[in-house]
Amino acid sequence: MVTAGDFRNGVTFEMDGGVYSIIEFQHVKPGKGAAFVRTKIRNVISGAVTERTFNPNDKFPTAFIERKDMQYLYSDGDLYYFMDTETYEQIPINASVLTDNFKFVKENMECKVLSYKGNVFGLEPPNFVELEVTKTEPGIKGDTATNTLKPATLETGAEIRVPLFINEGEMIRIDTRTGEYMERA
Repeated sequence: MVTAGDFRNGVTFEMDGGVYSIIEFQHVKPGKGAAFVRTKIRNVISGAVTERTFNPNDKFPTAFIERKDMQYLYSDGDLYYFMDTETYEQIPINASVLTDNFKFVKENMECKVLSYKGNVFGLEPPNFVELEVTKTEPGIKGDTATNTLKPATLETGAEIRVPLFINEGEMIRIDTRTGEYMERA
């Protein structure tokens, strides 16, 4: 059991016949009245996001989410195939399940596939990936007065903003949670 007072980002729990994951939470203690917990929760099966407030003493059963390391193999239309590295079993995952940060994943990368009672509902790519810059404008010499960024296309097709000194063909490290350039690799 988990109480609303123990809510943290990523905690999963069962409520009203559904399974929910905490996206954001905030403990609010107004000057007058009882404290409460303001949350933004996602239904892990349907993907619907709602905002809800809870009494800190509310209790919910914990939902156990299986996180399995799998290797991304290839895509075929709207299906993306992943392989269990222990059993070599391949499973197809529909494109609607994949999150926005999947654009940083290239073939043969390890990802965590999230499932609840055998139903895959999400995917977590590695927090940091190293990708090659395939297209970007050359930086202009002397244009370094401020922390200026320019658009760049990566080998996976994703577009991000990088500093002016990054050129085509360079390997860079990206934080997949925010989609931001971290450093040269």
